[in-house]
Amino acid sequence: MIVELFSAEAPLTVNNLVHLARDGFYENSQFHRVIRDFMIQGGCPKGDGTGAPGYRFQDEPIKRKYVRGTLAMANAGPNTNGSQFFIVHGVDVGLPPNYTIFGMVTDGEDVLDTLANSPVTRSSGGEPSQPTERLVINNITIDES
Repeated sequence: MIVELFSAEAPLTVNNLVHLARDGFYENSQFHRVIRDFMIQGGCPKGDGTGAPGYRFQDEPIKRKYVRGTLAMANAGPNTNGSQFFIVHGVDVGLPPNYTIFGMVTDGEDVLDTLANSPVTRSSGGEPSQPTERLVINNITIDES
């Protein structure tokens, strides 16, 4: 997938992703939470949704709606951003403006569809969202052109 990052709208969040990507933080990580017609979530170093990079940073204002292809931060409440992110798969997901939006998929929606339609099982939290196969993020490459 190719994603355009919104550095003017969410500079802290974009800088965080760029920093982690360049440090190899996301290499061989996975999408650990998948809900068809809603979103796919990744960026957890433990691969189960409980990991973080060892720090948190503040939310940034949300100036867009959560539409298909939106890249936003996953969090555990206000100002708890770290490394986890999600990509919206659904058309009208009805999320409240609690998750900093910092990018949009510009190419590769077929990959998003394939990932979002992967078979899942119930996670330890009871939600049927844990992929039955490992959905690997080989790496995230930053292209400044």
